[in-house]
Amino acid sequence: MSNHAKKAAEFLKDEERARWHDQSLWFLREKRDNASKSVPDWESLRETAHKIKRHTLANLPRYLEQFEENARARGVHVHYAFDGSEHNSIVLKILKERNVSRVVKSKSMLTEECGLNHVLQKNGIEIIDTDLGERIVQLLGEPPSHMVLPAIHRKKEEVGKLFHKYLGTEKGASDPTYLANAARAHLREIFLASEAGISGVNFAIAETGGITIVTNEGNADLGNSLPPLYIACMGIEKLLPYSRDLSVFTRLLARSATGQPISTYTSHLLGPQPGQEMHVVMVDNGRSDILKQEKFRKALFCIRCGACMNTCPVYRRSGGYSYNYVIPGPIGTVLAPHRGIKKYKSLPSACTHCGSCTDVCPVKVNLHDQILEWKAEVDVSGNLGFVKKSAMVMATIVLGNAVLLALVGNLARMIFRILPKPICNFITIWGRTRDLPDIPAKSFRKVYNERVMNEADHG
Repeated sequence: MSNHAKKAAEFLKDEERARWHDQSLWFLREKRDNASKSVPDWESLRETAHKIKRHTLANLPRYLEQFEENARARGVHVHYAFDGSEHNSIVLKILKERNVSRVVKSKSMLTEECGLNHVLQKNGIEIIDTDLGERIVQLLGEPPSHMVLPAIHRKKEEVGKLFHKYLGTEKGASDPTYLANAARAHLREIFLASEAGISGVNFAIAETGGITIVTNEGNADLGNSLPPLYIACMGIEKLLPYSRDLSVFTRLLARSATGQPISTYTSHLLGPQPGQEMHVVMVDNGRSDILKQEKFRKALFCIRCGACMNTCPVYRRSGGYSYNYVIPGPIGTVLAPHRGIKKYKSLPSACTHCGSCTDVCPVKVNLHDQILEWKAEVDVSGNLGFVKKSAMVMATIVLGNAVLLALVGNLARMIFRILPKPICNFITIWGRTRDLPDIPAKSFRKVYNERVMNEADHG
């Protein structure tokens, strides 16, 4: 069972890391803001992207069939997978039938979601993540902690020690350029010796049967062009109807993710390379179930930019692993409970409802509204817990009765004014991490009434 608060507390024990994590992600949020302001029609682009996604999902069966037909016409083998297990079986079968023993993979949240790496390794196939951040966490034996920045929770000094151990870099070296060059040399040899390449898909175009991959490192291009076998894995929600739609999303994606005007590489693949075999595996894995639920279906609009994570005050200060789900942050909080509300019941409470995630989402997913809906679902499903449920009942009673509210307020104010501040701090959750403010002698209601009476007397 996931408990976000406990895992967040573990992350916060390293105060320096937590502060650095917070600042690094807020820096990206600021870059995103500056980049969006440079586009005069930014809000119009967001609205257009929202409408395109809404239209596509409303007509998803038709566009899936159109994509399949056009992709097959270009020589692509198209597969459908009901869930993650079937996805892994399809990929494993393709690799086994061709006696593949070494695979290179670029960043793919879908394969992380399905647990592909573990399945291939268990069956004797070496799979190597080629995105720099993904390679770092793979060597560490960790999952990604962020959709776009998988190793954002690790400092360069830690990466230096890791590369010294596995790549033979100089001991104590932590210069990012030096470490990146070492990783590039290491991965180049792996690319040249690979027998198959696997990647995710940012967008798939029904009109052409082509796919688009957006990266900053170029590793996906090496993975889809050098090996004789290439497999692209995508969730069914990645479809767009027409080629012209791409321009809307490519203008939004990089600016939202990293504050760049455009990613370094935006690759459009229209079928296999000459002499190459290409497969596309389209995965449902619960997406159709989400699509059936009106209050949650907009979560499928997500283009995996990570902007909601970069702005979220909870994610920035609690780290990705506190969510205990492959996708953390606000979008993870919306998606995870679909996998089991009992397991992920603590995630909806890991939200301040500031609405910042919704404000920055490039496709206008109403994330904070959906998180609020999940809070209600946790209660209705009986997973709120006795303490929280009791507190909510008591609060409802007190807040619903003006006389009782005034009485409780006066009593609490008297207690906290009498007790020494260290004791007040000790008995309250707020006071365990900061001093409680001075408790006023009069309630707001009393001050307000006195002011009204005073103004009336002088009126």
